[in-house]
Formats: sequence, structure tokens, C-alpha cells
Amino acid sequence: MNTDFSRAPIDPQSTERLAAEGLRLGLVDTSDGTAFAAWLRAEARGFHGSHPADESLAEQLHGYADRRTTGVWDDRAADPASPVATASSWPAALTVPGGSSVTAWAISAVTVAPTHRRLGIARAMLEAELRTADGLGASVAMLTVSESTIYGRFGFAPAAMAADWRFDARRATWTGPAASGRVHFVSLEQLRDEGPPLVERVRLAVPGQMEFSGPLWTRLLGLFGEDKDAAKHLRAVRYDDRAGVAQGFAVYRVTESPMDFSAHTLDVKYLVAATDDASAGLWRFLLEVDLVSEVTAGMRSVDEAFVWQVSDFRAVSATQRDHLWTRILDVKTALEGRRYFRAGRTVLEVSDPLGFAATRVLLDVAEDGSASVSPFEGDVPDDAAAVALTVNELSALYLGGVSAVTLTRAGRIRELREDSSTTLDTTFHSPVAPWLSIWF
Repeated sequence: MNTDFSRAPIDPQSTERLAAEGLRLGLVDTSDGTAFAAWLRAEARGFHGSHPADESLAEQLHGYADRRTTGVWDDRAADPASPVATASSWPAALTVPGGSSVTAWAISAVTVAPTHRRLGIARAMLEAELRTADGLGASVAMLTVSESTIYGRFGFAPAAMAADWRFDARRATWTGPAASGRVHFVSLEQLRDEGPPLVERVRLAVPGQMEFSGPLWTRLLGLFGEDKDAAKHLRAVRYDDRAGVAQGFAVYRVTESPMDFSAHTLDVKYLVAATDDASAGLWRFLLEVDLVSEVTAGMRSVDEAFVWQVSDFRAVSATQRDHLWTRILDVKTALEGRRYFRAGRTVLEVSDPLGFAATRVLLDVAEDGSASVSPFEGDVPDDAAAVALTVNELSALYLGGVSAVTLTRAGRIRELREDSSTTLDTTFHSPVAPWLSIWF
């Protein structure tokens, strides 16, 4: 990808569309403290956040300066220097099935002021982001969404789900293996420095995880911006294996019950484990903390081993929801960038109203799981499956956690040859459930 992504020209099509409404689409010079601060305040307003304090604003000016930052301005507004819409983006490595990464275009901070609704601003900005990403060579775009009704029209679909888990700690007696190492309390500052290499080491094991650093990391610890007040209530533990090597850590908060001091709630804010041993050691520690009756853990994988490591299945419950949405831009590069779990051939007829991924291709998967993708015309080969689908469905399938059979039953995929959805399912399926552990 072009290394100067943050200065790529602004999209002319969206610029022209917004100009017809008397609006101006442009880049923010993040080295201009006054202009960037106005953008940051507008972004906070868009998500109903508090007015950033001076200290927080100074950290954000530095922490987010390396992103591509765009805004929309209304020169007729009472405050023409404050953008009425915001977006932020950057290239990031996205883990795909098979333990490798593709370059994805991460889109964040998409807001439109309520004073400027129904002017086509969100559409213009998102289409501009996609055209910019495509022009820079990104094969996939991705985002985490606050509203799930917006992004399907731009070709996005949920590809990695998340689960909010709840344990009744008084019933969820640990029956899993005894960990061989030990748990240590560590400071948040120590974890700030030691944690990122471990997070990155684990990332390639789980499709849907992304490379991240800077504010996306330090805010998990309550050490960035407006989150700093949270750090006063957080505790951190590290798990070291028998040889003394750090293999995992957890950050959590305990909240007192006003009615019963023996019935606190422990909320797991973040947990990463490089080994099953580390996972067992950390989860057992958290479930056995004294004076805690409930343990919660949000934004976790939908497929967690701890369900099978406690005495009572009914002491553990989960609420699932969509989390990471992906949007394929370059079908060949995206599909060749991951591994598959069934050899064979499939013809994919992909439609895309925006044109990026509209194609008819043959996906040819070898015995080792690698694939080649080539344009295809003519009749479907006798030994190939064949389906017709939109870029939304292909994007949902991409990380291997969404069932092609389910999408076919839902009328979202059309089989061009009988039983092709079953073939597609086994080809794309990932044995590790896709999961993204952060918001961005």
C-alpha cells in the first residue's frame, strides 16, 4: 500500500456530490493543532461524548496524528471551523484463516451532526473511503459499528461476532485443568510496556483480530484520554508459565454491591492468552476471586473453552451480537490471501452495486489450503460448485465464521448447482471462530 496513505487525494466524486449541497469535503492537517482539535471535538460530539479536557485533547492530537482524517464543513454554519461530519482511517493487518494477514482499510470515527442529516453526507464519506482504499491497494475494508443498519448498503457485512459472557461465580466451580504456572499482579504501566508483543504474538491465531497499537492499546488500560479516570478502578494480572515466561494477562474491575459486600461484580475488560494453560490459569483466577458473585466479560469470542471448564453449564450465559464488519474490495487478492479447509473448485458470481467486487471467478483450492482465483466465463465445470451472491455475503463468509448454508436458507445466496452451499461452507469454514477483541 502507498505509504503516504494519509495524504492521498480527496475523492473527487464525493467532493462534487457534497459541493452540490453547499458542503466541503476535505482532509484535516493533523499537524495543525487548531484544526485537528476542532475535528476531535466534533467527533466526540457525534458519539455523545463529553467535551475533551485540555490534557485529553493534547494526547489525542498526538495519538491519532498518523491516521487519515477527513471531515465535511458547512461554511454557512454558525461555527464554520467545526466539521459537521468526521471519518478516520488507516491500513491495518487483519488476520485471516490460516494464520496470515491481509492489508485491510480500517474505518473509524464516522459521525454526522444531527443538524445535517439526510443530505447524503454519510454515503458520500463512506464511498469516498472505499474508493480511496481501493486506489491505495487495500483488498478489504473493515469497521466496528455503532448502528448495524447503515453499512450493508455499502457492501459491508458482519464477519466476526462477539459475545458478552456472564458467570454466576457461586455456581461456576472450576473443573478444568490446573494451570502449571502462576498469576502475578502487575501495574497497568508495566502492562502498557510488556503487553503489545504478547498481543501481537497471539493475533495470528485468530481470524478477525487486527494489528493495533497506540491509543487503541492504552485506552484498554485506562491510560489514554478521557478513559484515565477508569484506571483508578482497574487491576491487572499476568500469567507466567512454569518456566517463568509471560503467556497471558487480564485487566479487570471489581464493583461493590451496595446491598451485599460478598456479592461484588468482577468485569473482565480484556484478556489475552497465548496458550491453553495460560487461559485456564487466568480464567480460574478470575472466577475464584473472593467476595465476587458475578463475573462478566464483554466482547469475547462466541466459542470459549471456559464453558466446558466449569461444573454447571447453566452458570454461564452469553448474549451474541455482530462486531467486526468487513467489505471485500479486491476479490482475487482477498480470497488468495487466506487458507481454506477443503480442496475443490467453486464458481463465484459476485454482484456489487458499487462496482469494486463485481466479478465472476473460479476459486481453485489446493490440498494444502492455498487458493488461486481467476476470471471465469462459460459453463460451470462438472467438478465445481457454483453460487451467485452479493459482495455482502462474500464479505460475511470471508473470515470463516458465517455459514453459507444458513445464508442460502435465508435467501442471501443462490445455488447455481445443487448442494453448492454445503461445499462453500466446508471450504470457507474456520475451525477457530473469528473474533476481534477491540473496538476501533
